[in-house]
Amino acid sequence: MNDLDGIGASRAATAYAPGRVELLGNHTDYNKGVVLGAAIDRGVTVKGHSLNNGIIRLTAGTFGSVEVRESKLRPLTTNRWANYALGVVRELMDLGIPIRGFAAEISGNVPIGAGLSSSAAFELATALFLLKIYPGEVVLLQIAKACQRAEHRFAGVESGLLDQVTSLFGIADHAVFFDCRSEEVRTVPFPPGLALIIAESGKTRDLGGSNYNIRQKQTLEAASMLGVDSLRDVSPEDLTDLPDEIGRRALHVVEENERVWRAMELLESGDGAGLGRLMNASHESSRLNFENSSPELDLLVSIAHQLPGVLGSRLTGAGFGGATVTLCERSVAEQTASELFRSYNNESGVKAKVYVSRIANGAS
Repeated sequence: MNDLDGIGASRAATAYAPGRVELLGNHTDYNKGVVLGAAIDRGVTVKGHSLNNGIIRLTAGTFGSVEVRESKLRPLTTNRWANYALGVVRELMDLGIPIRGFAAEISGNVPIGAGLSSSAAFELATALFLLKIYPGEVVLLQIAKACQRAEHRFAGVESGLLDQVTSLFGIADHAVFFDCRSEEVRTVPFPPGLALIIAESGKTRDLGGSNYNIRQKQTLEAASMLGVDSLRDVSPEDLTDLPDEIGRRALHVVEENERVWRAMELLESGDGAGLGRLMNASHESSRLNFENSSPELDLLVSIAHQLPGVLGSRLTGAGFGGATVTLCERSVAEQTASELFRSYNNESGVKAKVYVSRIANGAS
């Protein structure tokens, strides 16, 4: 079929959304807690035009192409990468956006399966592209929630809202604070003398098939056993009567919320060393209490602690593989990133990607 078939009065558009790095707030979002993230300088672009024939055509480099009819939207069992976009189509249609078909090409440089929210970037870029060629009145937080629902219903991942909010509301050189209960979004300046080093462990993960959903069930079970709406409403002292494993999962979430609140105070006073200590404590809790780290992530963090200028290091995102984020003095960040790459390669045999990341603007 020719791309021009059925276009009629075609509209063309391009939309971009960045990946994100989670600074603190690990697995707190779906527990109605608080999170701290930042948009990064890698993302996903969706470019294309409208069609009036009910056809949805997605093309994504080495993943190939997928074509489905708008009237037969459902999660695919093959070419599952397309489900993130198809789910967004379904959610926007449910919000009253009159999507009649489109052809789009997807490209990007945010790594897949590295804990940097390539999926949220893909979803948001798709949503903004569609709202450009099929305009409708949808506020920003509604867009984020529509993308989250798409991930739940079409990709099978019961994710929180951290990824979409950070990618959508990011501002260059600012961290993004999100209160998942009140839905307050706030940005806070990031200390100019500090930089973020992202290190991909080389171990990817598919959250739809990982322990992610299990951890969510465990933390929700803990809240139910304590008789509260969410773990947001308890302190560490309230957890002593929980079964060991459930208690450790809950302790991680409760203390992560405390770390985020403390981090906001430290950022406002420019205390990078204090922020680094919180990141270290977060990783230790992920390793011991939430058990969502991995040997590869632990090795990256251990190496980072020995390098010049490093203030803190932790896994970023859901864990179970993926990447780490390291807080480093900007003056030595490039040198430290190179040494982290070299040492990790020597000890693991894996040539992981390690780079200094700029905190960037959000989706556009």
